[in-house]
Amino acid sequence: MAKGFLERLLNPQTQIEEEEYIDLDLGEYEEILDEEPAALYVRTAEYTGVNDLPEIKKELYNGNIVIIDVSLVKNDKIVMDRTVKELKQVVADVRGDIAMAEHDQIIVTPANVKIDRRKLVRKY
Repeated sequence: MAKGFLERLLNPQTQIEEEEYIDLDLGEYEEILDEEPAALYVRTAEYTGVNDLPEIKKELYNGNIVIIDVSLVKNDKIVMDRTVKELKQVVADVRGDIAMAEHDQIIVTPANVKIDRRKLVRKY
């Protein structure tokens, strides 16, 4: 087994067969997480328009990180401009951070959480 692992590690071209994947049963883990409150949550939001802003703002004021999918409105310049303007105001209020990830996601963070805009890349 160690030889196979090292071979795959050193030779990324090696194909991994389907049997080598492990099916993770996260049910028990998720039950434990549901019982224990966290100091910070990463929330996701599908943004359909400015009516979604109050809930997103509430999450930020509660100290949570929000990843917003803006794919449904990204082609509407007026909605996007207003959304970004309002999100920037909230981020300034909570002393957080805001960044665009890819072309259809906005990440907003509360105080003490900064977004590193450098991508993680494997160094050869």
